[in-house]
Amino acid sequence: MVPAIVARLARVRVTVGYAVVLAVVTVILVGLDPAMQDRVIRHASTNLHNLRHGHLGTLLGSAVVVDAGPLLHWLPGLICLLALAELLWRSRRLMIAFAVGHVGATLMVAAGLWAAVAHGWLPRSVTRAADVGMSYGATAVLGAITPAIPRRWRPAWIGWWVAVAVTAVVADQDFTDVGHLVALMLGMLVATFFGAPRPWTSPLAALLGLASCFGFLVLVDTPAMFGPAAVAGLAGGSAAMACASAWAWLRALARPAANPSAAEPQADVGRRRRLLQTAEGFDAPGAQGDGRLMGVVDAE
Repeated sequence: MVPAIVARLARVRVTVGYAVVLAVVTVILVGLDPAMQDRVIRHASTNLHNLRHGHLGTLLGSAVVVDAGPLLHWLPGLICLLALAELLWRSRRLMIAFAVGHVGATLMVAAGLWAAVAHGWLPRSVTRAADVGMSYGATAVLGAITPAIPRRWRPAWIGWWVAVAVTAVVADQDFTDVGHLVALMLGMLVATFFGAPRPWTSPLAALLGLASCFGFLVLVDTPAMFGPAAVAGLAGGSAAMACASAWAWLRALARPAANPSAAEPQADVGRRRRLLQTAEGFDAPGAQGDGRLMGVVDAE
């Protein structure tokens, strides 16, 4: 019994290890007084102030300091998402997807904020805004599931998540939502190099449903936006499916028609040979009806 449980947990060892670290750090953080909590969050934040002063360790520390409410509100969903990706792609690829999304989106958002502040589009106070948590990495992992979705439904999957992420950006106009959109696209991109995923099973499909609910809550954290985001997602998925169908139809029209004379069926070839052999027999002296048979051969 115990060896079987250990073997199962070993298949999701990265998920289990990360979940334990998050739980320990969150419990310790909750036990601190509010002033110390704010200090820890500011120190671990990947804001422009910390990055400009060379605090690159925040790229790692921000992934284990989560300021998203009670632990039970987000950790089970995160475990479902990470476990699904780890079972589909294995541990190393899960870490690659998470790291690319977390670090890549953080740096790209930081570059955008720096340009916006430099041009006066945003106030300088944004350089010290708190920016901690696992949401960029989790969103990238969500995007990395894309190549594992069956080809028939993949356009709907892509259209749904891109539309939901864009809706969140337009509605909230917050740099964190922009980071989620960037991380989602990075996850979709990096997973194209992952090769073939593990085949789908019923437990994996159940994990996909739970992970999708968690991913939706990460992208749309305002209850008032749940309805509009879902409508936008349905519209985006439907539009993507329509575009994919139209593209397949155009490709079918552009494909050159097969030339019937290029490959004669094997049965016709055999029949033609038999007729020729019969005609040669009638060509012998005294044979009758050779003209009729040769006419048949010519007609073939």
